[in-house]
Formats: sequence, structure tokens, C-alpha cells
Amino acid sequence: MSTNYFLILDFGSQYTQLIARRLREIGFYSEIKRFDLSVDEIKKLNPKGIILSGGPSSVYDHGSPQRELKKLSPIAPLLGVCYGMQLMALEWGGEVKGGTSGEYGHQTIHWKDSLHQNLLGGDQQKVWMSHGDSVVKVPPYFRVTAISDSGSIAAIESDRMMGLQFHAEVAHTEKGSEVLKYFAEKICRAQPDWKTGSMLEKIKVEVLAATSKGGNILCALSGGVDSTVLAQILTQTLGSERVHCMFVDHGLLRKNEAEEVLNIYKKLGLNIRLIKAEEKFLGALAGIDDPEKKRKTIGGLFIDVFKENVRAEWNIAYLAQGTLYPDVIESVSLHGTGVTIKSHHNVGGLPDILPFPLIEPLKFLFKDEVRNLGRELKIPDEFVGRHPFPGPGLAIRVLGAVDKKKLSILQEADAIYIRELKKHDLYHKIWQAMAILLPVRSVGVQGDGRTYSYVLALRAVTSQDGMTADWFDFPSQFLRQVSNQITNQVKDINRVVYDISSKPPSTIEWE
Repeated sequence: MSTNYFLILDFGSQYTQLIARRLREIGFYSEIKRFDLSVDEIKKLNPKGIILSGGPSSVYDHGSPQRELKKLSPIAPLLGVCYGMQLMALEWGGEVKGGTSGEYGHQTIHWKDSLHQNLLGGDQQKVWMSHGDSVVKVPPYFRVTAISDSGSIAAIESDRMMGLQFHAEVAHTEKGSEVLKYFAEKICRAQPDWKTGSMLEKIKVEVLAATSKGGNILCALSGGVDSTVLAQILTQTLGSERVHCMFVDHGLLRKNEAEEVLNIYKKLGLNIRLIKAEEKFLGALAGIDDPEKKRKTIGGLFIDVFKENVRAEWNIAYLAQGTLYPDVIESVSLHGTGVTIKSHHNVGGLPDILPFPLIEPLKFLFKDEVRNLGRELKIPDEFVGRHPFPGPGLAIRVLGAVDKKKLSILQEADAIYIRELKKHDLYHKIWQAMAILLPVRSVGVQGDGRTYSYVLALRAVTSQDGMTADWFDFPSQFLRQVSNQITNQVKDINRVVYDISSKPPSTIEWE
């Protein structure tokens, strides 16, 4: 365990966990707690530094998360990010203006002091902004260290405090890790001592503690990287006799995926059982077009299938799932006051009452961290490097109501798309690629005849963590070739479009 502990107080930002992730990347262990964690509890944690996250509220909103920061500053140096910086400025005597217009997306800031200029290799930095309120007057004993192109205060600093009006933690901020490293090493006087291997050992210790009362674990496998890594960790920690893996083929997987994934599970030596439940899932989804209802229906059905197929002699006492942090923060506000984006079948989609206690050892990790764990666990790289695939499967890529025919159309088109990405050596340059069947028909001409068929959307994004993402800029010839192949080989599709939306404002999945 690291001796240089950093505490992040969550005021509700969708990016809070990214701060912890960036700190861990540069060698500093960090944990997230609620913004209102008591001073006594904070003292017990003995942090080297305390980070105040951003959040969706205005500091002037009724009911916005507030706390007295002057009681924290004697414990450890403070870093305020966006909302955290505004709280800091107000409490120490500065002035914050409630914004009618803010700064959002990519912005350029200009550092005013040579220390930061030397650290970042220049006086300019491209950063990711997302704020309405702005600090317009700096508190006494603070100095302005950076301003934005529009002239707003972008960073402030005192001897033991630092404020950033931009998100250093997101991938779209250039050299954001260097800024966090400056806070950790120069202001907090901490030295990096945290490694990924420590994370694996910590998870194993937590699993042993969570299952110390005995009983076995039912591990839900989706065919994706996350649940596979989870199954390997559980099996290595507890043994295959205690870990019963269940892979549910709900009929919503990619073409031939159930057979391919099952073979991999067997090679890994997992204690695996395949459950075929396509009719049950498609029957329950019939006529449902609302994406939230689809997700919750699928989440409830998974639990039903588990209960129906668990054998008494297995002595199941826990249910384990490979939930990751992006799933959690888009589904529920875990620590602070974050806004729900959408429910995930294995988070917000689960029923309120479960038959077993839920274990989610990976829920504070991001996809690339889980992939690193998979490599440490010796899972084949061709599997670890697979694109993320949602637990609800193609049900949320068939927009609107789901049925067998639409799934079949999407499976064929998706198979062509993924095949061509691999053929042209593009698959591993992309974070996630998918085909989406739209509930739209258009007029076309195929074989000299008029058609009235479905529209297919293709999506491909680059990302480091799934929290922010940019669309992948394909060569036009590739898009032309894929479109031709899909419309020639999948007779129910006569039009292909490409999604050029980033996250934000869009999410990666359409539903």
C-alpha cells in the first residue's frame, strides 16, 4: 500500500474518478470520499493532499454541496478543481460570479509564471473547460497563475493551495498529469510509490475480506473483458471450487460470439456454465422501445436466470459482477451529487432486492486499468484488447423495440464492420466501434429496384477511459468500402451513415 495517500472529496463531478485514476497513473494512491466526510475521519486517513472535485452545481445554488474548507487546510494542502476552486476562492475572501455563459470544451490557457512554463514546456496549454461560474477576484495571499483566451482566471495558487478552473484529469487536457504531478510533488512534497501490481493485490485482499464468512460466488460473465478479468481474479484468489461462473447467452450478442467466448473461458480454466436464454430475453423485450426500460428489463432478467439455474449444492452466498466506474457514475451518484446519465443493466438496472449480496471489486477502475490487470493475470492479449461491449448487448444498438429479425440484420452488418476494421489494421487504434440499427427506413435502389429499408449508423471513437471520447477520423475510402459491403450483403439495409459526435455532448452508446 502507498504511504503517499491522496484524498478526493467528491462534489458531484462526472470526472471525479478520473482524478484518482490520473494520480494512480503517476504513482500516487488515491481514494474518493463524499464531500461531507467528517474532519475527524479525514485526519485518520492522514492524506498528503486533499483534492476538491468539480461538480454540476453553482456555488450559489440552494442545496449545493458545501463544507468549511478552512478546517481542511491545516491537515493537508488543497487542490480545488472547477467547483472546488470556486468554493476555495469564496471561503478565503475572493469573488465568484454566477455565470450566464461559461467556457465549455477545448480552451487555451496562458501560464503567467515561469515555474509552470518550465514544467509544461511553454506558456500555453490546451485544456478542457466545463464551467458556468467563474472566479473574478482572487482571495488575499493567492496569485493568478493562468488565464484563458477569454481573459477569465484559469488557475490560482498560494503556499499550500492551488485552484484549477479546468479539468486537468481528462484526456483532452494536454499535459494534465504534469499539472497534478506538480501539486503532488511540489506542493504536497509527496513521492510516487503506487504501482498497478499493488492494485491487483488490494483487490484480492478486498475479495477475501468480503467473502470471509464462507460460501461460494456466482460470477456473471458477459463475454467482455471486465467480467473475464473479474472471474480470473476471483478464481485465483478463492479457487475454482468456490467460483461458479455463469455465461448467459441472451441472444443479444454479436454473430457467433457465444461459441467463441465460451471456448476462451474453457481455455482459461474457469468453472463455467452456459445458459441459453434467448427466448426469455426476446420475449420480455418485445414491444419495449424506451432505452431505460430495456436496460432495467435486462438487468432483472439476468437475476431471474441466475436464480433459476443456481444449484443448491453450489452453496452460493454472493453475486459478483464486472462493473466498472464509468458504469457507476453514469447510473448513480456514488459519492457526491452527480447527475444520472443512464442506467446500466448491472448498476441502475438491477432490481432493488437481490438474492445474494453483490460484490463488484472492479467498480472503481477504468477499462485500461482492467486491461492491465488482465495482462498481469496472463489473459491472452487478443481477448484483453477487445473493444468494450455492453452487458445489454445489441438490445441497446437496435434503437426502439427489439425483435429477432432486427437483431439478425444488425449482427450481419456489425460482423462486416468489425471484420473490415481488423483487416485494415484499424481495430486496435479505436477504443470502441459499433453498428447501430436505426428505427428509420429510407428509399433506395438495389438491383434496379426500389427499396424501402433500414438505415445503419456506424460509430467509432478514440478514448483513454470512456469518460470522454472523440470520433475516429476514418479515411473516406474505408467508409466507402464498408458501406458498399454492408448494403450489398445485408439486403435489409440500403443506407449507411457515420456518427461524428464526441463525448460530451453525446455518450458513446446511442442508448
